[in-house]
Amino acid sequence: MTLETLANVGEFVSGIAVVISLVYLAFQVRQNTQSQRTENYARALDRVSTMQARLSVDRDMAELFGTGVLNTRVLKPGQRIQFAWAFYEMFGAFEFMYHQSQAGALPDEVWERWSATLSWWISFPGVRAWWRAKPTPFSSSFSAFVEARLGQGPPDADAARRWQEFVATGGSPPRSAPSSAAR
Repeated sequence: MTLETLANVGEFVSGIAVVISLVYLAFQVRQNTQSQRTENYARALDRVSTMQARLSVDRDMAELFGTGVLNTRVLKPGQRIQFAWAFYEMFGAFEFMYHQSQAGALPDEVWERWSATLSWWISFPGVRAWWRAKPTPFSSSFSAFVEARLGQGPPDADAARRWQEFVATGGSPPRSAPSSAAR
């Protein structure tokens, strides 16, 4: 075997090693991206679920929240501040998810769900009043996104009606099952 043949074999083996290394690196990057998506969603969901958990156990906060979303003017100044901080936390989570979505680190389907949730909340008059009065800004791109949603109204008027009925009366009575005589 000549020196030139050995050099060619060495280059070939080196080329194969580089290709294997690149395939392995691509695999690792893909796994890291999936892990990052999961972690980002978990962080955002944790922020929202903390707020939801508080509302589910703190009757005063739940009443303040329920009253404030409809009309912040009936709240006392201290209650409006509490209401504002609650919505800063909620919209902070929405902003985080928005930016993660824009960066491709949050699945589209997940962002669509939370985008619809944001639209739901911003459709309430008290939340719109808070948004317009907030003393500290959110990022300009997220603010533009929310402003675009402001003009759209409730994302689902029937859902809004059902929700208001549920809150006011506990919902409509269940439909009765057909009697056995009707069969």
